[in-house]
Amino acid sequence: MNRDELVSFLNEYLQIQAYPDKSSNGLQVEGKGEVERVAFAVDTTLRTIERAVKGNADMLIVHHGMIWGGLNYITGIHYKRLKALIESGLNLYAAHLPLDAHPEVGNNTQLLKLLGLEPKGPFGEYKGISIGFWSEFEKPQPIEKIAQVLAEKLDTTVKTYEFGKREIKTIGVISGAGAFALEEAHRKGIDLLVTGEFGHADYLTAIDLPQSVLVAGHYKTETLGVKALMEVVRDRFGLDVFFIDEPSGL
Repeated sequence: MNRDELVSFLNEYLQIQAYPDKSSNGLQVEGKGEVERVAFAVDTTLRTIERAVKGNADMLIVHHGMIWGGLNYITGIHYKRLKALIESGLNLYAAHLPLDAHPEVGNNTQLLKLLGLEPKGPFGEYKGISIGFWSEFEKPQPIEKIAQVLAEKLDTTVKTYEFGKREIKTIGVISGAGAFALEEAHRKGIDLLVTGEFGHADYLTAIDLPQSVLVAGHYKTETLGVKALMEVVRDRFGLDVFFIDEPSGL
């Protein structure tokens, strides 16, 4: 199909203009005008670009793009990645916060679905807009059981911080680096925050609130959105699609 038609659909479907984002969302690097095969990945790295090219992709759709507000110098790794894209004619499309927050294919909706839940409402305010969701179980669940389900379904190691409640009724999810919502979770009475990344300062905040947290890995919690979007592109347009898995272990 025509590249610009696919880009237009993605822009509208993901509502990329609605989010105040550091990422330059949308078509970051223009390549071939016709698209038959599309690769999907979490990150834009030289390795994912090379694997997309080797897989005969015409477009690479990612969660973490190459341009975050602009490139000041096209040197070093930026040069290598851009050179690989341009020489191959590979289109690069990025969707960061729009793919976290999407109510259907977003990382956070998909995380809740792994636990058998549907979003009840918005959660995780970032620059005036919510990018996560909260939900609740019919009956309180042990935090260890929730951690086990996520570990099995994401094939990851889940770290458990039982600083608040251990029997969980309400849950808020923000994939990736979602610890900024710790105080919001505590203020709103959310029993458990599920996120991907947790630093030293986050630990201290959580223990002081106190707030229970599950940390399932930045990469693993953000594979869900690109995979769900991949199915939409495949089913809607009949394009060949494939996922490039490049886990960081973080």
